Amino acid sequence: MKKRNYNSKFTKKQFIVLIVCISTGFMIGYSYNLAKDEVKMNSNYLEQEESYREELISQQERNKELTEELIALQTKRREYEKDFAENEEDYEHLLKEAENLRLLLGEIPAHGEGIRVTLKDGEYNPNSTNPNEYIVHESHVFNVINELKVSGAEAISINGQRLKSNSYIRCNGPVITIDGKQYPAPFIIEAVGDRETLISALKITGGVFDQLLNDRIVVTIEENDYIQMPSINDE
Repeated sequence: MKKRNYNSKFTKKQFIVLIVCISTGFMIGYSYNLAKDEVKMNSNYLEQEESYREELISQQERNKELTEELIALQTKRREYEKDFAENEEDYEHLLKEAENLRLLLGEIPAHGEGIRVTLKDGEYNPNSTNPNEYIVHESHVFNVINELKVSGAEAISINGQRLKSNSYIRCNGPVITIDGKQYPAPFIIEAVGDRETLISALKITGGVFDQLLNDRIVVTIEENDYIQMPSINDE
């Protein structure tokens, strides 16, 4: 009996030691896992921090590049402003020439003082063998238009149709065709420009006005304070 009690007590001690060992092992293992996770977490944190640092450096470098680019553009703008200020008269002259060219091409509306020239067929003479001698032909219209252009007309129209730089005029009996559109007589030619200059050019001795009268064409020239013409795109 004594021997059996001794073995029983010893077994309980062993059991207690075993429980302690297992608990200790579990605690050591748990502590190790915690330490391992903490090391891993710290490692991830360091990697993320390094990534953020690199991104920040990259953004700072990009900001520096943009700042330098902005300074370069501002410098160039100041150079342009200085150049424009020094050559303002030249630029204004070029802009005026461009506007005059657009007027001649008919790309923009025209308005201002000018003159109106009306061409009518002459009275028919039954004794004449050639009735075409009293009819307005395209040559008569061309002579008036060319003289107006040479004299500085900014814009010209015939019977309300604005002429383009490449407009064509063709005569077909008592009717003329302008860019495909037909108009009967009388033919009203309007021109925007300096009135005195335009009239003087037409009425110069031996000029267009005298030639029209010699061809028995009825001509009237009127001054006009204000003439308005649409652009060729608005017609």
